Amino acid sequence: MPPSRAEAPAGARADARLDAWRDLPAAQQPEWPDRARLDAAMATLATLPPLVFAGECDQLKERLGAVARGEAFLLQGGDCAETFAGATADAIRGKVKTVLQMAVVLTYGASVPVVKLGRMAGQFAKPRSSGSETRVVDGESVTLPAYRGDAVNDLAFTPEARTPDPERLLRVYNASAGTLNLIRAFTQGGFADLRQVHEWNRGFVRDSGAMARYEDMARDIERALAFMAACGADPREFRTVDFYASHEALILDYERALTRTDSRTGLPYDVSAHLVWLGERTRQLDGAHVAFAAGIRNPIGVKVGPTTTPDDALALIERLDPDREPGRLTFITRMGAGRIREALPELVAKVTASGAQVAWVCDPMHGNTYESASGYKTRRFEDVVDEVRGFFEVHRALGTWPGGLHVELTGDDVTECTGGGGGLADADLGTRYETACDPRLNHQQSLELAFLVAEMLAER
Repeated sequence: MPPSRAEAPAGARADARLDAWRDLPAAQQPEWPDRARLDAAMATLATLPPLVFAGECDQLKERLGAVARGEAFLLQGGDCAETFAGATADAIRGKVKTVLQMAVVLTYGASVPVVKLGRMAGQFAKPRSSGSETRVVDGESVTLPAYRGDAVNDLAFTPEARTPDPERLLRVYNASAGTLNLIRAFTQGGFADLRQVHEWNRGFVRDSGAMARYEDMARDIERALAFMAACGADPREFRTVDFYASHEALILDYERALTRTDSRTGLPYDVSAHLVWLGERTRQLDGAHVAFAAGIRNPIGVKVGPTTTPDDALALIERLDPDREPGRLTFITRMGAGRIREALPELVAKVTASGAQVAWVCDPMHGNTYESASGYKTRRFEDVVDEVRGFFEVHRALGTWPGGLHVELTGDDVTECTGGGGGLADADLGTRYETACDPRLNHQQSLELAFLVAEMLAER
């Protein structure tokens, strides 16, 4: 079914460029069964307040410009696929805590500013390799639409649950608004104060090597802060944190309905998130997603895999960043541990030689997924680390900046990825395997990864 032509917000100027994508092939779009319900939901979304503001998007772009210049490091983390049931205060707090802890480890261990970007408050839709799923139910083969995330349908394998429902996009907006409200409260209301580094550990398992190292570092930080306070220094940066939101811009009707013209500049922004990214399945140069992203002023991320050629990357730069604006474009590499050392060098070298200034960020998760002997989709922690290490090795050899880390994680002690200091084995996966889609690093594994990356940064 082609995308809806929901009306723009009342009073907004018609902008043909923003709607050019509607006449192009749009991959990974749900097959909505009722256009009238879709149009009604999009018309409602178009009247709702922005979830983020244009000025915040511009601020993030400036900070990503520093990442592209080698002056800062990006940490992007959160769920593979958010769920409505999982949008609780405890779950959101746990993810924020984990990202803050990782950022402190990176900042303190590598002496580099860290830009904090949540894979949160909008990551409710997921691309699928197939539009349908077949299972044997009561001895019969049953085929239903694939689960595309809570934004579209439900995980339960029934015809009713799997039928795409456009009114779920209104629930995405509400869940995202609630998540952003909590994030702002946590990061601006004292929760993120550096003097709370020990408090962030409450409720987390402390018997791992990573936790012991974190506690030692926390004591060092507290001593340094006490010294600075004694000298009369108490900067705002020690008490609050700027925390931005991002998600994959997958469902184009939703993203277009939440695109607004900034009253200050007259420029269009997708106010569903500070940064949106395009995936491996949706970055076609002649496709609708690239056309939509080219029309908005947000910072844009693009996932690039092992089949991405230098010509592909240069064409994406020309399409999405024609003015060569620092911070506008981030390439998120997802090569796989076995491919990154051979696939990445030519890509980075030719983009750098072109004069384009993009931020390079490593996603060590998506290229390392496999099905375990017990039948669970999982990732080896050691493969994740090896891909990050290969990413650093390539940039070190080329004299370029390894700008960041993009990880799927949770603040809970789930058992979805094997390995790490806790020694999770295949047999342990069923203990707390809770993801709605892809396996995530648990809190302990995330913190361990942060220490390893801090060491890699310090070695440069």
